[in-house]
Amino acid sequence: MITFRELLAMFWTGFNVTKRLFNAWIGVYMTLASASPVFPAEELFVAKRLTAEHSFTEGIEGPACDRDGNIYAVSFARTPTIGKITPQGQGEVFVEFTNGSLANGIRFDRAGIMWVADYTKHNILRIDSKTRAVSVLAHSDEMNQPNDVAITAHGMVFASDPNWEKSTGQIWRADPDGRLTRIASDMGTTNGIEVSPDGKKLYVNETVQRNIWAFVLHPDGSITDKTLLIRFPDYGLDGMRCDVDGNLYVARWAKGTVAKVSPKGELLREIDVLGAKPTNVCFGGPDGRTCYVTEVEHGRLVQFRVDRPGFEWKFQHENR
Repeated sequence: MITFRELLAMFWTGFNVTKRLFNAWIGVYMTLASASPVFPAEELFVAKRLTAEHSFTEGIEGPACDRDGNIYAVSFARTPTIGKITPQGQGEVFVEFTNGSLANGIRFDRAGIMWVADYTKHNILRIDSKTRAVSVLAHSDEMNQPNDVAITAHGMVFASDPNWEKSTGQIWRADPDGRLTRIASDMGTTNGIEVSPDGKKLYVNETVQRNIWAFVLHPDGSITDKTLLIRFPDYGLDGMRCDVDGNLYVARWAKGTVAKVSPKGELLREIDVLGAKPTNVCFGGPDGRTCYVTEVEHGRLVQFRVDRPGFEWKFQHENR
């Protein structure tokens, strides 16, 4: 027969066990409640169509994003134009040239001014993004056909300048006052060009030779110490841009990919861009992690999400 004292002891033992279980459950609940909500993983490095097929001509090039996220690319609807495309893929003609100019590479500076390589008229153009007025920053008849442009925080514009017939090229620097200086010659077919995020390197690739070179970039805009970053065994190279970590995203003409290359020259990955002939890339989107690609085979823009913002996007938004 159980005594009252034994019954009371059993009650308190059960109560304490229940209390411990309850406290443990509360602890688990609070831990889960305070944790970040779990969402499906974002799909990265997978290309999707942005604009309709053949919304651009075969001259599609550029591209560049403004601060509001619009994408600008060459030869929208017809040639010679620069198109303005919304993040939803709706387009309009932004500028149409009537003097024989043909645009190629495009960049925006921190003030929102558009800088354009005009390869038929041997110019670096300045376009006011508000008034759409076009003016010439720099010109030289010694240019072959300026192809792509890059810009520093201090407003120096660099232009690649290939000679396709001879498979040679050169590099030019245009200062903010319009003074134009040839800073490299005796190169291969210079094409994609980019400044590193720290402003201490200038990257230039050669389409036919399939090299990417890294130069030491000095504060006065001069370059020295040419070093091979990476050489590809096949296919061509075209436009390229850096992310905030200094990785280069490089359009690989005829392979249909964009290559991601580390600052040490390591090939990190290649992204299929749904067409064989990508010409250039840029970064935009609300967080700078959308990469836009101009692609010739289908005459359209494609896009894919990346893991880190583009430096071009950060560059434009730093002083907003």
